[in-house]
Formats: sequence, structure tokens, C-alpha cells
Amino acid sequence: MRKYWYIFQSEIMSSLQYVFNMFSRIVSYALMLFIFMNLWKYIYSDPKELIHNYSVGQMIWYVTVTEWIYFATRGRNFCNKIIQDVRSGNLVYHINKPYNYIHYLLISHLGEMFLTFILFGLLGTGLGYLLIGEFPLLTIGSILAVIVTAVLAIVINTLLIIFIGLFSFMIEDSNPFYWIYSKFMLIFGTIFPIEFFPKWAQGILNYSPIYVTSYGPARLFVAFDGRNFGIVIIAQLIYIVIGYLLCLAIYRKGVRKLNVNGG
Repeated sequence: MRKYWYIFQSEIMSSLQYVFNMFSRIVSYALMLFIFMNLWKYIYSDPKELIHNYSVGQMIWYVTVTEWIYFATRGRNFCNKIIQDVRSGNLVYHINKPYNYIHYLLISHLGEMFLTFILFGLLGTGLGYLLIGEFPLLTIGSILAVIVTAVLAIVINTLLIIFIGLFSFMIEDSNPFYWIYSKFMLIFGTIFPIEFFPKWAQGILNYSPIYVTSYGPARLFVAFDGRNFGIVIIAQLIYIVIGYLLCLAIYRKGVRKLNVNGG
């Protein structure tokens, strides 16, 4: 465990050396939040109006949380890094290292996005409060619960991106699959809650990654419920196990393929 903790710390220190890149991401995040916040204020003609049992304040906070998780993940660069490792053969150097490549990817990415995750959370809550003027009714316990689900959402997102990146073992370039995944998460997971979609679509989305990576944490933030928290946590743990096993399976298959081909 000590080696992974060292990797985690190293990535945090490395991210501090690229302050300008972090600042540019913060500006992009703030701009997107500002656009969506004002969009929902425009859609709600009456501040007291409810759309699918969401008030304008709840909708703004919902978008704040989902955008926080989505932007903090930084999936495109991360996926490209894995694809390049596979295509260039750089993966061979990691195979001989005293750590598991999947564990390395997961821990290093979490370390890389650690500061961004905190800064985006603070920025999002600050902008939300300036626009709405109040926070949702939350206790310290419920805030901690939401943070836990947000962290688990990041872990799930990371595992799914690792799986997509390692899919390059099979098709050489899995970027198109990441593009589809990211747009699916953006359109169905960040802008609208699941309740806004048709009934038949809700049944699908409730079992999709959107529920555990976007909807679950955001819904708990705008309307916390202990029972829903338990459901979200269980669903997230199941997704983590499934995501990890998928990554492990495709990685082992890819390594066997390299050995057979003399890689």
C-alpha cells in the first residue's frame, strides 16, 4: 500500500507544477456552470414553480454537483494516456514494475485530480450560493455522505475510462468509444435528472453508470434521504466491483496477447 500512497502523493505534487492548466480548467468549469445556472433560471418562469418536483434552486444545485463530478474526472486526457501506452508499447515498462498497472492507473489518476476535485467543489458551491442565496437543507452527516458518494462516483468513472482505454488492445484506438461514453454522460447525466426523461428511459438510466456517477450524488445533495443514500452506496459498490473485474479481464487478455506476439 505504501507504494500506491507514494504514487498518489507524487501525482498531487506534480499537479501543483501545472497551475496554469488547472486555472484554465477552473475557468471552463465556472463558465459552464454559469451558462447552465442561468439557463435553468430562464426555464423556470416562476421561482416557486416545480418541474418534476424540482424547484429552480434544486435544479441549479443538481447541475452544480453533476458538473463538478464530470469536470473533475478529466476523462479525455486520461483515456488518451492509456491508449498511447497500449499503442506505443509503453505498457511493457509498467508490466515489469512492482505494482499492478490497473491499480497504478486508478491511484495516479485520483492523485492527479485530487486538488481539482476540491477546488471545483468549492467553486461550484460558491457560485451556487451567489446565484441562489441559500444552501440545501443538509446536516454535517449528510454532507459527508454526499462527499463519499461523489468520491465513489469518481472511482467508478475512472474504472470505466480505464476499461475503455484498455479496449485498445482489441481495436487499436478506442477513442470513439470514449467519445460516445462522455457524450452519453454529459447529455443524460449532467444537464437533466433522470425524472425528466420518459418512463421507459428512466428504467434504463436507473441501471446505467449515470445513476451511480451523476444522478445519485446530486439527488442526495438537493434532497437528502437516508434510504436513498443506502441504495446509492450499494449500487456504487456493485459498479466498482464490476468495473474492476472488467478492467482486470481485458488487461490480462491484452497482456497474454502481447506475450503471444512477442511484445
